[in-house]
Amino acid sequence: MVDRGATAAAAAPPDDWPARPELIHALHRTGSFDWDLVSGRLHLDAVALDVLDMPAEAFHGNISDLSGRLPRSDATRLDAQVARALKEGRESYGAYYRVRGETGSLRWTYTQGLIRRDEQGRPCRIMGIVRDAGEELGQAGPREQELERRHQTTVVETITAALAHARTVQDVIDFFKDAQAVEHLGSDLLVLGLVESGRIHLVAEGPSEHFIPGTRYTRVDDNFPMSDVIRTLAPRFIESREEFSTCYPWLWDRIKDIGIASAAYLPLIAQARPIGALGLLYREARGFTQHERNLFIALSSSLAQSIARAMLFDQEHDLAEGLQQAMLPRRIPDIPGAQIAVRYRSARMGRDIGGDWYDAIPLPGGRVGAVIGDVQGHDTHAAAVMGQLRIVLRAYATEGHAPATVMARASSFLYELETDRFATCTYAEADLATGVVQLVRAGHIDPLLRHTDGTVRRLPVSGGLPLGLSAEFGRLDYPVTTVELDPGETLMMFTDGLVEVPGSDLDEGIRTLSAAVREGPYDLHKMADLLCDAIGERIGEDDMAVLLLRRHGPAVRGGGRLQQHIAPADPEALSAGRHMIRAAVRAWGARERSDEIELVADELVTNALLHTDGAAVVTIRMMPGPERRVRVEVEDKSSVLPRRREPGEAGVSGRGLLLVEELTDDWGVESRGTGKSVWCEFVVTDGRHAADDAG
Repeated sequence: MVDRGATAAAAAPPDDWPARPELIHALHRTGSFDWDLVSGRLHLDAVALDVLDMPAEAFHGNISDLSGRLPRSDATRLDAQVARALKEGRESYGAYYRVRGETGSLRWTYTQGLIRRDEQGRPCRIMGIVRDAGEELGQAGPREQELERRHQTTVVETITAALAHARTVQDVIDFFKDAQAVEHLGSDLLVLGLVESGRIHLVAEGPSEHFIPGTRYTRVDDNFPMSDVIRTLAPRFIESREEFSTCYPWLWDRIKDIGIASAAYLPLIAQARPIGALGLLYREARGFTQHERNLFIALSSSLAQSIARAMLFDQEHDLAEGLQQAMLPRRIPDIPGAQIAVRYRSARMGRDIGGDWYDAIPLPGGRVGAVIGDVQGHDTHAAAVMGQLRIVLRAYATEGHAPATVMARASSFLYELETDRFATCTYAEADLATGVVQLVRAGHIDPLLRHTDGTVRRLPVSGGLPLGLSAEFGRLDYPVTTVELDPGETLMMFTDGLVEVPGSDLDEGIRTLSAAVREGPYDLHKMADLLCDAIGERIGEDDMAVLLLRRHGPAVRGGGRLQQHIAPADPEALSAGRHMIRAAVRAWGARERSDEIELVADELVTNALLHTDGAAVVTIRMMPGPERRVRVEVEDKSSVLPRRREPGEAGVSGRGLLLVEELTDDWGVESRGTGKSVWCEFVVTDGRHAADDAG
């Protein structure tokens, strides 16, 4: 028979059956947590503290108490998963991560959280479990390690890609000063030092509040980790606090309060010589695997190449900019009656020299010449051509040649250099007493004019071919455009680097510039700075030059005064003088006598050139007073006074003064010390008012 009593007794449940949930969780090393997202308070039960290897006395109920328990890469990955779950509105999340024990060893842990939200749907609380996952991931460990290796490789690739955009050393320094650099590298702190004149200059540290006094500049032979790796050209891995304090006691005394426990110092080597060192510091003690060491070495190699490239960029750019600045005028002279502001900025993208230039040339008779130009190309040859062009333009203008002649001769000079370069240019000659400006343009951008009320307009200047090309094709004619510059008005001349961006419309750039000028400050130098800073942000592959000319002084009533220097054997200057007289007479409302004035002026200039050995200077002005008179003066260096001769029936000369007497209302000769001036005056009616009355 079966002993049913015995069987029943043997099958009786234990006294503690069923087991309480707390016992089951403890046996499976599963703890719980409750995280208040609003206040940041965190509750961990005893099992959770044991799983996280957190002593109860070290836990004060804050999420920050767990800092350092998780490797940086695991903590970053866990934070990202939690943030993604909160953002996507999910009710739960789960994640595997590693926890570092008191001995420094790592073991796998799993957490799962349930997200609670308030009435507005905002996350306010997370409740969940924490359990040991070491046995569970016994087989999956290698896979997680592979994921970790991929993560580290991605970090190196990310840093390398970010540094690929750094053009200057300062760009590299700014990258490492950014707090995200520490996060990308997975370290708690970082330091970057560069070798300068036998010393190590600490150029970046992060976060900045942990800077150690006395480490900004150190010697290569000092007892510092950076000094070691620069001397030996080998990385230095420090895996414990004890190793740190033993090898570098001075430095350890100053960083031990920060909580640093390990570090990796990497030499930055370019072309077989050290250029600096990078230090990655960690708050937890860690052993660096061979894979991590290889990745760090790859990172240091990439960083060294980026810095070396940036150093070369800086050196070449400084050399190019210095050479460019040496080619430009060292100073802009003080011009009575005018204020001039100039700026030059080299290309932001590229380290070549540009061919842009400006110049301001004081001229006799209260005049000033203003030049803006751009030689084709961005190299030393372009800079050399620019320097020569600037000199010859200044020489031709100082000799007194007309603007059209200055431009034509500069073009011939460039062509005779037998270079393959051409240049665009605008030359303006301003009479500051009258405000009359004569402009000639050789393939360059039209200037702008800012009026006293702030409005801006584009000046359409008649133009010829670029310098060099006009001589090559035999088209040296440069028409002159005459405008009046009132007191307080500003003539703005610039190169295309200020307004032209590849892929965009030039007119759009002009409109953007005009708007900036219209809304900009009145102060001329502040305006020049604005153009360089605001508009200059659009610069890519081209440099730029700017010249601003503002006229001061009261307006001259009666129309003003124009003057032209005419050298011997200079037909272009003679033509420019005729054009000047024609334009002035038309602008002053004396059109009814324009033929007479032009004929007499031409006769006087021709006589001066034929009967003297020097040049002639022709001046036309509107005389103030109740009677409107146009006065023409022709000066030369000869003291011989003109005399009237009676021409024979077949005579071809001797009729000049007879013509002057017949066509003018008054004329005379004045001694000028080193020469003489022949003058004549024409009484004119106010043609402009007459036209208004007729209408």
